[in-house]
Amino acid sequence: SSTMSFSEAEVQSARGAWEKIYVDAEDNGTTVLVRMFTEHPDTKSYFTHFKGMDSAEEMKQSEHIKGHGKKVFSAINDMVQHLDNSEAFLGIVNPLGKKHATQLKIDPKNFRIICDIILQLMEEKFGGDCKASFEKVTNEICTHLNNVYKEVGW
Repeated sequence: SSTMSFSEAEVQSARGAWEKIYVDAEDNGTTVLVRMFTEHPDTKSYFTHFKGMDSAEEMKQSEHIKGHGKKVFSAINDMVQHLDNSEAFLGIVNPLGKKHATQLKIDPKNFRIICDIILQLMEEKFGGDCKASFEKVTNEICTHLNNVYKEVGW
């Protein structure tokens, strides 16, 4: 269904968890992407700029990767601000999903990969409670993105 069921307490704790990692959006966004590209090298094939980069060090210095990391984090930030408003949340998720499905042709499994790496980073930096309070958000994001893919006949 397209409605989300976050209690007020869940919304607050998810936002609290997200704020911790979003404070350093560029650094953390870069870390997440570099980890994705090194642990799942096939994901690099979607990004023409990054194809030739093999070392994590080289990736960390890339303006393209920093820029995209920031973009990913700011998109998630927009979603986090609207956890208590399904319509606004879907207003962000739907166009994003459509673009990734139809124009960029990104395999939707990559959304799960990136979300899992974000959760992993949260746990490393801020502990298990932080991760736990954000898990439902990542599930929600991935579920809705997958629904968009189904709608466009992926």
